[in-house]
Amino acid sequence: MELELSTIDGPMPAVLVEPSFTPRGAILVIQEAFGLNDHIRSIAERIAEAGYVAIAPALFHRLGSPTAPYDDFAAVIPAISSLTEESITTDIDAALQELARRGFAPSSIGIVGFCMGGAIALHTATRGLVGAAVTFYGGGVTTGRFGLPSLVELAPHLRAPWLGLYGDLDGSIPVDQVEQLRQESAKASVPTQIVRYEHAGHGFNCDVRADYEPESAQDAWARCLSWFEVSLS
Repeated sequence: MELELSTIDGPMPAVLVEPSFTPRGAILVIQEAFGLNDHIRSIAERIAEAGYVAIAPALFHRLGSPTAPYDDFAAVIPAISSLTEESITTDIDAALQELARRGFAPSSIGIVGFCMGGAIALHTATRGLVGAAVTFYGGGVTTGRFGLPSLVELAPHLRAPWLGLYGDLDGSIPVDQVEQLRQESAKASVPTQIVRYEHAGHGFNCDVRADYEPESAQDAWARCLSWFEVSLS
């Protein structure tokens, strides 16, 4: 289902997918740097199949919600560069408000983000607005992006259980940074966990990316769903 969410910067397109039975909760799905593309839509569908209402907002809506192929990162640089902490929180809040309107309390709402969205998921989990969060290969670990603090700065302030899923072969996120994030997230007052995949690179969960690694993706997805099952109420 396609819908538009109201923001102070105009309508924001989003995809909403509902399960065929009474939902156990709701999950906010946050895009990669390549936009609200078919892969992110498929993630929303898989979330719904697992029993949750899924909503995926188009964070690049101020520039017309562009998408780009995974081999053309240059095409999305203008959209990525346009993001700010204010625009991100505005859009996340709009999606959360839609879920609240549909009757979901914060404790029953999770957030999962991929790549760029992984950092946004962690940031959202520090704001006390969701019941659990999962990050797939989220960047900005030691250097903040979009005006947000780095993940290692944010991690001790997590207010919702957080799971981080990273590949050891990720050329943009070194293992030592992931381990630093593990140490900092352990300081939070909520459960946290980081899982590293020895044979996985960046984007390992996406079956149309060069770094797709099926075994790691299968395990990570199972852990993601289990994290929400245990953490959301």
